[in-house]
Amino acid sequence: MSASELRKLSVEELQKELSSLLREQFNLRMQRGSGQTVKTHMFSQIRRKIAQIKTIIGQGAAS
Repeated sequence: MSASELRKLSVEELQKELSSLLREQFNLRMQRGSGQTVKTHMFSQIRRKIAQIKTIIGQGAAS
């Protein structure tokens, strides 16, 4: 989902997406910790998307 698409979502939908991404990030960390094969590029992609959503939520609260 691009930034422009994220800006169109409501705060509740952004919170759900954020929760989903945090859960996925946790699962990736657990897979890495247990020695399973992990797609390492996903760590940075998820971290970036989490930051993007938090920024959009913060901008909405400021306006």
